[in-house]
Amino acid sequence: MGTTQLETVPEPKYWHLKTVLSEALDQDFAVGEVLPNERELAARFGVARATLRQALEQLELEGRLQRRRGVGTTVAPPRVGVAVGSAGQGWPGESTDGWEVVDADVTDAALPSAAILKLLGAVAADQPVHIVRRTRVSHGQAVAAELLYVPAASVPGLSAIDAPAGPARARAVLRELQRLALDGQDRSVELGSARADDAKELDRLPGAPVLVVTTRYFTAAGTAAVSVATYRADTCRLTFGDSGDVEITHEARVAS
Repeated sequence: MGTTQLETVPEPKYWHLKTVLSEALDQDFAVGEVLPNERELAARFGVARATLRQALEQLELEGRLQRRRGVGTTVAPPRVGVAVGSAGQGWPGESTDGWEVVDADVTDAALPSAAILKLLGAVAADQPVHIVRRTRVSHGQAVAAELLYVPAASVPGLSAIDAPAGPARARAVLRELQRLALDGQDRSVELGSARADDAKELDRLPGAPVLVVTTRYFTAAGTAAVSVATYRADTCRLTFGDSGDVEITHEARVAS
């Protein structure tokens, strides 16, 4: 990759730099190769490091680069689309939803964030909330992490004997949810930044771009549960079908 000085262009400088870097990745670098550090790249292209970082962030978001702890920025392998399911009209934990139980805990109602308590509404007032952690794996890679918030009132049949701490509690909470009549769901999707715990789960750096899918599950009594699922934005794509379901595709990296 030779020295390239950027000329004045009508598009933002970082966007033009992204195009130049993308071409260089195809021509001059092998899959898995570590890129030079930011100082060297900025000097080579004659740009400020802030401009370079913007271009690198875009390439990471597009899945061309991977930035990992202790390694640096490397060229990502090619990707193929792999369906990882849809957020359809069913309770979490059904056999076809593709999520794996990791852990569960029970906490006072005051500990979930104000935003979560607002979504749960009156059903979560002054009572414990079960928090189930699940993960979604594709091709051996964690592509999403979920926190499922379930007020105790939603699963009255749950007992301490049936639900000791850990994965056993998580499975019991999910089993009790599925005994309820689901009246409907609503869902929102937004671009966000990975929190420290989600970043660790997804093998990303804190602050890496993620897609956050928030789902509320309703029964006749009101909101029974809230799911906050965090997907890797560099490998996952969400599309909305005619029915309104969110289809999630993971573009798995494969060795060349």
